[in-house]
Amino acid sequence: VQLVESGGGLVQPGRSLRLSCKASRFTFSTYAMNWYRQAPGKGREFVASISSPGGNTKYLDSVKGRFTISRDNVKNTVDLQMNSLKPEDTAVYYCNVLWSGRPYWGQGTQVTVSS
Repeated sequence: VQLVESGGGLVQPGRSLRLSCKASRFTFSTYAMNWYRQAPGKGREFVASISSPGGNTKYLDSVKGRFTISRDNVKNTVDLQMNSLKPEDTAVYYCNVLWSGRPYWGQGTQVTVSS
């Protein structure tokens, strides 16, 4: 299993970013995919998930209405569109899949929301 995130960066409050995770080495379309984040000094928390093949989504309460998770089962990617970003969204964002009974993580991508 390989997961590679991209799209992070520094953005002002209220602006948008789109994260992408490229998956490989497993049958992507048959697995639910997740995004997590870890802020400085805090534990890793669930942000969003999307079912296989993609009909159902779930979100952390604090991002509902601002973030949208989506997947492309041809390109083997799962994206996280983040709108109306807040300073409290600052974190390293990780792509995740539970494969063969264990979790796999990407290397993470830093999102910093600051004026």
